[in-house]
Amino acid sequence: MGSSAETGIPHLETEDLFGDQKKRVRNPLVPIGALLTAGVLTAGLVSFRQGNSQLGQKLMRARVVVQGATVALMVGTAYYYGEKL
Repeated sequence: MGSSAETGIPHLETEDLFGDQKKRVRNPLVPIGALLTAGVLTAGLVSFRQGNSQLGQKLMRARVVVQGATVALMVGTAYYYGEKL
């Protein structure tokens, strides 16, 4: 392999790519929301497969609500901490 000068690709350090790690804020509720979304989706798909379409439909609607709440939490966290950093 040639050097980055030969390929025309600039050499970037890890800090250039990811920036200062101290600025990152993690919200522990977002992974919980993602897991809840996946769990409700799985339960809905299983109920559809077993032939219980009414329960499956209710679970799919619940998945939309849980997924929307998770996205709202992500946006709210980004907005809240985005102004402070």
